[in-house]
Amino acid sequence: MAEYQGCELPEGLYYDLDYVWVRPEPDGTFTVGLTDPSQTMAGRVQHCTIRPVGTHRARKKPLARLESGKWAGGIPAPFAGTIVARNERLVAEPGLVNVAPYSDAWVVRVRADEPERALDGLVTGAEAIAGLRAWIDRYNVQCMRCTE
Repeated sequence: MAEYQGCELPEGLYYDLDYVWVRPEPDGTFTVGLTDPSQTMAGRVQHCTIRPVGTHRARKKPLARLESGKWAGGIPAPFAGTIVARNERLVAEPGLVNVAPYSDAWVVRVRADEPERALDGLVTGAEAIAGLRAWIDRYNVQCMRCTE
């Protein structure tokens, strides 16, 4: 796993180079979560609302909403699709996103409308790491974990 300015940047994921990461699953669905730099920018997350299973979202429409003491905003869908699972643990423990953004704090699993094209607007590997480093530099982010 790459690391930059304290931010974890797993090479095997796909990124929108703004807020979210995406992981293809063996069953054809895609897991979506918030990146480490994004969780740092948000601050200690105090509330999480996730759209219900069965909800269809167009690309860029919010899958979920997070709120912290200094920020509130949506987690955009990286592609059009239907939510097939949501992380109930994250709803109950929203601060988990500040501790484990790439594992326990996944947000939703989505079945893409066009699975063969779902990853077209995302980047992975060295291109993703370079793009995330540029994002971190642009916003002057130093990642940290908010713990109780």
